Amino acid sequence: MSHLEQLKAAIKERLPELEMVIGWGQGFDALHATPIFMKTPEDVDKLLWGPLNVHNTATYLTAYKGKKVGVVVKGCDSRSIIELLQEKLLNRDDVVVFAAPCSGVADLTRIKKSLEAKGLDMGRVKAVAVAGDTLTLSVAGQDVALSLKAVAADKCGRCQYHNALVSDVFVGEPLQESAADNYDDLAEFEKQSMDDRMAYWKKEMERCIRCYACRNACPMCVCRDHCIAQSREPGWVSQRDDVSEKFFFQMIHAMHLAGRCTECGECQRVCPVDIPLLLLKRKLNKEIKELFDYQAGTKIDAKPPLLAFKVEEENINERGW
Repeated sequence: MSHLEQLKAAIKERLPELEMVIGWGQGFDALHATPIFMKTPEDVDKLLWGPLNVHNTATYLTAYKGKKVGVVVKGCDSRSIIELLQEKLLNRDDVVVFAAPCSGVADLTRIKKSLEAKGLDMGRVKAVAVAGDTLTLSVAGQDVALSLKAVAADKCGRCQYHNALVSDVFVGEPLQESAADNYDDLAEFEKQSMDDRMAYWKKEMERCIRCYACRNACPMCVCRDHCIAQSREPGWVSQRDDVSEKFFFQMIHAMHLAGRCTECGECQRVCPVDIPLLLLKRKLNKEIKELFDYQAGTKIDAKPPLLAFKVEEENINERGW
């Protein structure tokens, strides 16, 4: 029995005790999956599992706090659940977690570029078949085979957690976990001068349209209805359409996620103008790792460092300044 069939069977068994189960279903075309909220066995039959399940399903959990719900997760999604539990934004008894091993998800922007290089339009994809590490797309009357490794999201190439770190039902054989993340992708960026870094971000932020998709998709941005980006009393961020205000919002967003970001990549995935937002979050996570030896969403009994207080921090020489 496939992972998908095992998940469906497990969900149907637990469904009567749950308000709903959050997972993935078919989107508006063959290439897009979309979050679905399963309340009946017929809904469960619509469940999908595979490299197109890109959304972080943990994002929706805080909206149902106090209700008993289920959620289907990948390894990276499970980290967000752990972080939400650590911050007491969820009650563990109210969440039933279903999971299976994940070998990576596709980056639709990379698929689009791969097809464009062949003179094909991603919008004309009629069907997608997954076999092993290959995605076969039926587009414009022909089949195009793409290696999942070639079109996988950046986060999958450095993923340490192919298996959910918290689950009530885990189907299939766990995959071997990868080596530690050394933040090698930041090395070239950190070699630049501060002026060059600022010039880089100014150029990137010129494209920002302040749509707040990055905030809305983030599982750890839980104060969406009271976000300072839209607050008028006090008015922290104006609605001016200039680079300084755009960058100010993104820096506030990143700082509010310091020590909390589980690097699910949803902010960058949903950005309609492809700003590399995860680079900001990973830079802060690297500093948190070096200062506090903490990685968000990996240990359910850990205390996030910015939610704790120590008179003397081991790696911060406050009195020597």
